[in-house]
Amino acid sequence: MLRTRTLTYLLCLGLSTAGVTLIADQAAPAVAHAKGTKKAPKKKAPKPKPAPKLSAENKKAREELMGPFKFGMSKDEVIQTMSKQLDEKYAEIIAETADVYTQDKLRKEKKKELKRIKQSFQAFEGKKTGWDVSVIDDQFEHGTDESMLVFWENQGGKNQRRFFFFHEDALYKMFITLDVTQFGDDQRDFSFFAELANGRFGPGTADDKPVTYDGVPSVHALDRVAQYKVFGLEIFDAARAKRVAEVRAERVHEEKEDNAIINAVLEKDGGMGPDIDQGSNTVDSIIKDNKKKK
Repeated sequence: MLRTRTLTYLLCLGLSTAGVTLIADQAAPAVAHAKGTKKAPKKKAPKPKPAPKLSAENKKAREELMGPFKFGMSKDEVIQTMSKQLDEKYAEIIAETADVYTQDKLRKEKKKELKRIKQSFQAFEGKKTGWDVSVIDDQFEHGTDESMLVFWENQGGKNQRRFFFFHEDALYKMFITLDVTQFGDDQRDFSFFAELANGRFGPGTADDKPVTYDGVPSVHALDRVAQYKVFGLEIFDAARAKRVAEVRAERVHEEKEDNAIINAVLEKDGGMGPDIDQGSNTVDSIIKDNKKKK
């Protein structure tokens, strides 16, 4: 009881003392000014918090998310890269069967898959498209030399799409949607995915305004659960995204909800995204990394 009383007394005393000090500090400048003496020194602004740092594992995870793609690639270069990946993927599958009919069927399926990717190309030139009200409706703007390709992966029961965004025919961003049904019933809340994303890709990945780092691809985790039942991962080149933001500001006059990426890159330059098979394991690798840390 004595100890409790003493602590309470000291806390109250400290509070009272602080009050007296505050009053004295407020009165001092007026008195000093009246006597013509020196003014009270200005209070120093608090030092800004140090920027978070990425671990070697965080940097590696970001680079792996890029896969064989490079920012600045043209649409044709991206398609060529994807075509090569499909060749390798189907070559392995075809090698597993000696049936000529099955092999021929697989070759035709590969051609159809590549054709679907090519036909998915969309230039945003002002005419409304089916993407204007969709999971990516805040990822592009019309009339700013922006365009997109999409690859839809459904293998192994996965419902996963990746979008390639271009500005003036140069890749500057990718957006991957991850179906929440790939997670357990108790893991389909964005707070769970945000924790995993921050752990794998580094601090600030799941912030409303993502933290960007120099020399590595910028990654942003997005919540699309309520409306589309997916988690989102943006991989973007911060410097190129900044240029896109500037072009939009110059050409677009319609008021729209701010994009988190655009807000972030306007404040800081920086930045450098998926192997079809490598990226398809994004969910598994995030969860696996999280379990290791526990």
